[in-house]
Amino acid sequence: MTAPLPANPLLEPSARPLPRHVGVIGAGAIGPDIAYYLKTALPALSVTLIDIRQAAIDAALARLREYADKAVTRGKLKPEAAEEVLANLHGSTDYDALATCDWVIEAATENLALKHRIFADTEARIGDDAVLTSNTSSLPAARLFSNLRRPERATVTHFFAPAWRNPVVEVIDWPRADRALIVWLRHFFCATGKLPLITRDVPCFMLDRVFDNWCNEAALLLDGASAAEIDSVAQEFVHAGPFFVLNLAHGNPIIVETNTLQADAEGEHYRPAPILRSVERWVTPAPKQPADVTPEKRACIRERLLGVLLSQSVDILDRGIGEAADLDLGCRVALGFKQGPLELMRELGDAQSSRMLARFAQERPGMPMPQRALGTYQPSASDLLVDAIDSVKIITLRRPEALNALHDQMTDQILGVIRRHEDDPAVTGFVIVGYGTKAFCAGADIGRFPSLLGNASAAAQYARDCSRLLVHLDAMRKPVIAALNGMALGGGFELALRCHARVAQRSAWMQLPEVTLGILPGIGAMVVPYRRWPNAAPVFHAMLARAARLSARSASAIGVVDDLADDFDALIRLAVARVHALAGRLEPMAQGRVVVPPLDVAEARTADGRMLSASIIGLIAAAVRDAAAAPTLAAALEVGYRAFGAAACTAAAREGIAAFLEHREPDFGPTG
Repeated sequence: MTAPLPANPLLEPSARPLPRHVGVIGAGAIGPDIAYYLKTALPALSVTLIDIRQAAIDAALARLREYADKAVTRGKLKPEAAEEVLANLHGSTDYDALATCDWVIEAATENLALKHRIFADTEARIGDDAVLTSNTSSLPAARLFSNLRRPERATVTHFFAPAWRNPVVEVIDWPRADRALIVWLRHFFCATGKLPLITRDVPCFMLDRVFDNWCNEAALLLDGASAAEIDSVAQEFVHAGPFFVLNLAHGNPIIVETNTLQADAEGEHYRPAPILRSVERWVTPAPKQPADVTPEKRACIRERLLGVLLSQSVDILDRGIGEAADLDLGCRVALGFKQGPLELMRELGDAQSSRMLARFAQERPGMPMPQRALGTYQPSASDLLVDAIDSVKIITLRRPEALNALHDQMTDQILGVIRRHEDDPAVTGFVIVGYGTKAFCAGADIGRFPSLLGNASAAAQYARDCSRLLVHLDAMRKPVIAALNGMALGGGFELALRCHARVAQRSAWMQLPEVTLGILPGIGAMVVPYRRWPNAAPVFHAMLARAARLSARSASAIGVVDDLADDFDALIRLAVARVHALAGRLEPMAQGRVVVPPLDVAEARTADGRMLSASIIGLIAAAVRDAAAAPTLAAALEVGYRAFGAAACTAAAREGIAAFLEHREPDFGPTG
């Protein structure tokens, strides 16, 4: 029996090397965007765009130069980096240009006969070890590739628009695909900033089943409501209503095509709404500008939209098309839902969800209904991936849309995994790592902060509550190692500090940016580093009061990081080895008073010169002093909690949080 794939794609290294030459067939809508993603991820890569029309190739290459120019203008790319992205980027109308490709991605029109011809022409020219994938959103791999000479080297890689920015890619694990191909694709996408989701080979796969039927249901509702009204109701659940999105994507023919495919395969209840064939563009409001809708009509629209969303979700899980956590994450990240459908189901409750599904079954006979109790559809850990290596549990923080930032749900999930296994004699310890290659953890979600402003006791209690995982780590008998695969900011760095050791990739870095928001880090950063590494107090002073960055190399030099790794594979090996080295040898943190030099800042500015709040820096200095003088660790942590509460009542906090939410630089001059 084939071993299951690890939950974290980077935990199973692939023997296949990075591609050197990729061909993208189709220079229309999404093909150039795929090419731009590839070139920004691997600038040295050679990419060839293939199309039957030279004009389309010329327009595509011009579009890619425009992307690069905009990135330079916005400071996302340096001019020399942009030129590297645009180098080795070619176009051709001749399939012979694909001869040296080690990967060809087809992104042509959704026409099965056309795709068969494309793959036959491609396979006749490329080497036996080259990979073939299709960007189709709906056609199953079995229909696309069954006629190939070597179907095992082919599958579907379904990108979402805009492909250079939207991280989600569905990777279809169909029966004839080589397992090594799936491993390589998952690893490649994750390592280059994408979010690969494995799905089963059925028409429309996982996420398009949700999106296509959401849009089709909206069209079926037009017999009793306008597109503007339906979009306005839908904005409770999505950032842009279905008709607004269809206008953007010229998507009416796409829904007709995909739902026809589903209807032919699975039943007439999927047949597309006839109106989609006769309307080119919908009259609908812009997002955040809803139309007026009567309460009765709003309720009807809302229940139908929720009905189709829940119906599709339970069907996807009942048929094993995708995983529960992937479904929620994909809907949020790829499709723009504010919450995943299973999150919505949990909020609605079983009784309300059952009622809505029963009503939907009456209104839309034949649509799928749940095959088991609704509570069983929820993922066990929606924001984590859990793997095991050599008796060590590897906990991956997976919130890529938020750079793996902590929130209450993730905190509880981490704590739940640890509590489940900390007394298991078969588990030696734990490693915590971030998803992907960019971030270990970018801190804590700032969403709760505005409600805490002006309320010292509530803010202090919030800090105590956020510390529940960290306090548990302090008392553990089994080691927990932080594997820093990227940036560790704010609460993410505080989490790493409370682990029993830290290993880091050489490119990783750490920062306490709270002072730039007019607040302070209240869950241990003003306490723990001074007790663990007292000789490095000046470094921590600068991090707290000036938001100075700490590189992995510098952290290693002062003892904060125990080992450095060149890549992710080495990082995990070091972390697992560190767990075994510390097993049975954990030492408690210092409990008594510690000597810390005064935190004096000559000027209230960041390390790179931005203005800060002198009042917040004063609160930090006082908290560091008082925490060092506290007789116990618990008392010292309490100093930090109360300081966080005091900071929440300052004018600086109100300005800093407002500026963050408004995407502007804060002005701490008037706040002091």
